[in-house]
Parts: sequence; structure tokens; C-alpha cells
Amino acid sequence: MDTIIVERKKRISTLHLLLAFSFTFLLQTTIRVECINLNYTKYRQVSSLRLERIQRHLNKINKPPVLTIESQDGDLIDCVHKRKQPALDHPLLKNHKIQKRPTTMPKGMDMNINEESREDERSSKSGVAWQMWHQNGTRCPKGTVPIRRSTVHDVLRAKSLYEYGKKQRRSQLLFGRNEPPEVVNNGEGHEHAIAFTKSGEEVYGAKATINVWDPTVEVVNEFSLSQIWILSGSFGGSDLNSIEAGWQVSPELYGDSRPRLFTYWTSDTYQATGCYNLLCAGFVQTNSKIAIGASISPLSSYNAKQFDITILIWKDPQLGNWWMRFGDGTLIGYWPVELFTHLADRATMVQWGGEVVNSRANGQHTSTQMGSGHFAEDGFGKASYFRNLEIVDTDNSLTSATNILTLAQNKNCYNIKSSYNNKWGTYFYYGGPGNNPQCS
Repeated sequence: MDTIIVERKKRISTLHLLLAFSFTFLLQTTIRVECINLNYTKYRQVSSLRLERIQRHLNKINKPPVLTIESQDGDLIDCVHKRKQPALDHPLLKNHKIQKRPTTMPKGMDMNINEESREDERSSKSGVAWQMWHQNGTRCPKGTVPIRRSTVHDVLRAKSLYEYGKKQRRSQLLFGRNEPPEVVNNGEGHEHAIAFTKSGEEVYGAKATINVWDPTVEVVNEFSLSQIWILSGSFGGSDLNSIEAGWQVSPELYGDSRPRLFTYWTSDTYQATGCYNLLCAGFVQTNSKIAIGASISPLSSYNAKQFDITILIWKDPQLGNWWMRFGDGTLIGYWPVELFTHLADRATMVQWGGEVVNSRANGQHTSTQMGSGHFAEDGFGKASYFRNLEIVDTDNSLTSATNILTLAQNKNCYNIKSSYNNKWGTYFYYGGPGNNPQCS
């Protein structure tokens, strides 16, 4: 009898080993095939130990869904119970009670929230860009939040597991009190075309409407984005706090070249804290309709209809959390005040505009486009724009950002031109093609 039991245990153990080997082999084969098809990740042998580490990490950030929705672009959107979302894993949010809505909106804006409106129908008629996963007609149930599922392939495109979902440390912008900014190149090759408020002002939020394009990105580890930055702290040190939101094209992060709604935060100049979207604990999502990191649809076309998104970020005057509102009245969620040091009090600068990574992969300036890929002087329908730039002041009022400065590091590659009119308020066109005969 004992001999039979031992033999059975040997067979079971052998079977487990064969199954584990088969899983690893199939996963590696899938990685090889999928990466070749995407042309975004070079094939490399992946050890079973590394795959195990990746899977453990994915198990932390991919929470068990109530429902999973498959998008036409291949994304899997998991509907996760709002109390199970990644944000609440943060040690500073251990006993955090989710704030359902802000205590007040900035003055001049109503508290009406378009949670139950037919956003997809409205977007197609009004020129407002929405999200591709909405097109199959399925929505996440009430009480859940939609989260784009991360995969092994997403992690393998990153430089390392530690760097998955994190920005490379941004080129720092140093500002003197009465001087234009001086760009310090830290070797990462980030280039900007931005508008910004003067350093040191008390700011409690910002707003803008941005049209959405699909710029070409030359190599997998480059990106092109258009966003709002809410900033406070030392620009030259390691304590810069930043809250960011907009749209981006990042093949490394998402595995494709679609423009996607994104957020980011850091409290230590992009070193150890913060991440994109919901790829780490931090941002608390309250909305069941919008998936951060999901692709935006429809998009602007050259000399044709323009589609844009409106983003408002502001600090709740009573509780201190930084809320994000999307479109005409959709509250996405908030960055809890506990995450920050300087932004726990206020912001001291706002930036709006575009950013690309210029890796000089072929020994010359990248051909990664910013915005539409056209220069600012091409104007409406051709160049990308930010319009109706506003800031939230000390009185919690939205006011036009009239005293802005602009910066383009290499105007022959990407540029920016600002102006003002009664309809668009303060606005600017920006962008460019990157590599061209004048761009070095």
C-alpha cells in the first residue's frame, strides 16, 4: 500500500512539473508570437523565475473583477468593486474613506454630474472625444470602477518590473523669479512645447480643452503626450510634487499607437513615488464610465472635424483632495491629499502643452510627432491646440489664465504660439514633426 501511495505522489509531482513547464513554454511562445505581431517588443528568452515575479506583481494590481469587458482595440476592461481598487493598497490610505464627490466645485461651475447621460451619443454630435471600449454597449455596474487590465506583455516592454508604469525622470525646468525658464537636459531627451504660469503663484487647480490626435512615435521607448501639469516643490531638487492628466501615445506602456487618456502623479520628482493611471496605489477612482489608460475615440483629422477633451483638476477646499473632472461634468476621481507634501498645501505653477521623448535612436533627432505633427502656425484643423486655459485661484474661482509664458526647446522641431479671443479665451497651437531638414 505504501509503495502505491509513493508512486501516486511521484506521478502527481511529475504531472505538476510537466504542467508548470508547459505553462512557461506556452507563455514564452505566446510572448514571442505576440511581440513579433505587435512589432513593439523584441523577443528575448524569459526565465520562469522572472515570469513568476511579474505574475505576482500583476496579481497585486489586477484586482478580481465583477465583470470584464473586451474592447474593440483588444483591451480588457475589468469592472472592480470600488473598495477593492489598487489605490487603497497604499500604506497612507489604510483607513481611507472614499470621498464620493467633492464638497464644492470651483465657483462658476455647477455641481451637476453627467454620470448617467449618454456620453457616447453626445460625443459623436458635439466633437467631444470619448473612449473606444464604450462602442460595444456594455458598461460597468454601479459600485464598480473600470480598470484596464495589465498583462505580462505590458510589463516585458518596460525596462524592468520596477520601472513598469513609471515615467523616466523628466527634464527639469528651473525658473527664476523674473527670468524665462532654462531647460536642463538630464540625458533623457525630453522635449516640450508648453505654456506656464509664473513660478511662485498660489494655484489650486487648472482647466483646459485639448484636441486629440494620433501622432506617430518612431521607436517603442519614446512617447508623445499632451497634458496639464499641476506642480509644487523644488524644480531642481528631489521633492517636486506633480499631478498630471491628458492624452498620450506610448507603445512601450500600452503595446500600440493609440492615443489614450492618462494620469500621473509623483511626490519626489519621479524617483520612487507615483505612476501612470492605476498601475500603483494612489489615485482613487469614483467613476464607473471612464477607464484611465483606455484609448480615446473618435480622433481629430487633418483639415476635417476636430475632437477634444476637457480636463479640470482642482483642490477640494475642505478635504484637500485633488479632484479630476472630465468632459462637461464627469468626475473621474481624486488624488488623496495624503500622497503629497507641497501639494498638500497648494500648487505654485501650472503647465499646459506637449512633451516627447527624443532618444536619437538613429543618431539623429527623432521623427516622433508632437500633437498633430504640424507646427503651430498651421492653425485650426491642422495644428493641435489647447483652448480655454483657466486656473483655480485662492478664492476657489476659475479665472482665465491671462498671464502665461511659453517655451519651446527647439522651435525647428516643435513650436508653440499663444493668443486670446472671446470664444477660446487664452489658447495656443503647438506641436511639430520632429526630424526635418531644419530640426537638429
